[in-house]
Amino acid sequence: MAKNVKKSKEYRKPAHFQGEPTKQLGQGLRDSAQQRESTSNPMLLISAGLITCVFLFVYYHVLTMHQMTDLSDGLAMPDQRVFGYTVSDIEALRAAMDSDATGQLNYLHKTAGLLFPLLTGLFSMLIFIRWIPNRQMRWLAWLAPLLFAVTDLWENFAIDSLFGAELNESTVALASILTTIRWVTLIITAALVLGLATRRANKAMMKKMADIRQQSS
Repeated sequence: MAKNVKKSKEYRKPAHFQGEPTKQLGQGLRDSAQQRESTSNPMLLISAGLITCVFLFVYYHVLTMHQMTDLSDGLAMPDQRVFGYTVSDIEALRAAMDSDATGQLNYLHKTAGLLFPLLTGLFSMLIFIRWIPNRQMRWLAWLAPLLFAVTDLWENFAIDSLFGAELNESTVALASILTTIRWVTLIITAALVLGLATRRANKAMMKKMADIRQQSS
């Protein structure tokens, strides 16, 4: 005769439930921390890149190009002439600069003059990817840094050619136009980056103030 086995119900004690909300809260905190870390890491890299671009700008345009005036009897380099230059301006530079001075200018174009437009174009486009969600607006914003990088590199070759061959109006006009376009696109790129940064900072400040008002009410 089979024995009747009495089944006992197992009840979970309240202590068993106390750990579950804590575990869920800890998991949520870890997930949010990982999400913030994955979001902040690219921004740290992009921010460091943009800061590097600023230092390169100061080194290239403020320090070295200014020092080049010591080799040209105080005349500014073509790169620094925002509104362009004429054949007579280049002739004056050619008369004032010797081969060592033109070689120094060519060296600057191949070093800082190469890194600055490439890094500025790259990191400006990356920051637009992060800050402009709309694809069409992002493509429009990309035009400025792309055009700046291409024009800057082209301008370097155009200016170097002015010191190595006979001058004519067409080559000087081309280099002059490239210099002006380069400065215009650089200013537009910088304005876009600063404008987006200011807008995001204002949004963050308004959100924080709204949270403070909500907590105080």
